[in-house]
Amino acid sequence: MNQFLQSVSEMPSPYGTAVLWWLGQMGLLVKMGDTVLCVDYYASDSPDRQVLPPVPVREMAGVSAFLGTHNHLDHMDHSAWKEWAVCCPEAAFVFPSLHRQDVLADGVGENRCLGLNDGESGRVGGVSIHAVAAAHEFLSPDPSGLYPCLQYVIEGNGLRLWHAGDTLRYEGLLAKIKAFGTIDAALLPINGRDGRRYRGNCIGNMTFQEAVDLAGEAGPRAVIPGHWDMFADNPGDPDAFADYADAKYPGRFRVLRPAVLEPVRLEAASR
Repeated sequence: MNQFLQSVSEMPSPYGTAVLWWLGQMGLLVKMGDTVLCVDYYASDSPDRQVLPPVPVREMAGVSAFLGTHNHLDHMDHSAWKEWAVCCPEAAFVFPSLHRQDVLADGVGENRCLGLNDGESGRVGGVSIHAVAAAHEFLSPDPSGLYPCLQYVIEGNGLRLWHAGDTLRYEGLLAKIKAFGTIDAALLPINGRDGRRYRGNCIGNMTFQEAVDLAGEAGPRAVIPGHWDMFADNPGDPDAFADYADAKYPGRFRVLRPAVLEPVRLEAASR
């Protein structure tokens, strides 16, 4: 087993704790008890990357489920999913239901597919995964009401985590998140959007100010700024995020800036 993944396997996560590892961009590895989730890991090599994949695709092991928030390469890396379908034969795959055929084409058996839509939930091991629609830059459901982009609230071992995927704030989002209760940590995109990127088919996310304001109102205990490090033409500024959070919402939430593969241990708040 890969040395890092061996350390994940051996890392204790008793009830009331979770351990997080940031994987770059919006990639996150989460351990809650004995359940290990890998969310939005962009694992393929590419000349456009500024940050190399921290764990080689074929060395992934011990993962209970791979989650993708939407069907973009840096979130649902189909080359990697094809590999993981083989080398992680027990793992489930969680994704927006709209993309089921793409996941089946990756070689993932129907019995391992967990497609979700806004308001739906699924369970992997000891963890519940709740889907919330994401607006990247638009909500854009298909005629049957399936959303192409999701966020996930991950609940298990006495904690709740919010992985926002790629999204803007939209009417009703705050109420959906607050309905879950206390969020122990959130990963929010901060790279923003502009005309240059939109004309180049690079659709956007919250600015760092919008992400700070959403966090300030949603009330997570800690926030990791994401989607800022991977591509030179689609950057974000985590230092500006942290500075604005300190200026506008002092003490409201902790800003976490873990290095790639650096473990962050969380403890549950009293509910």
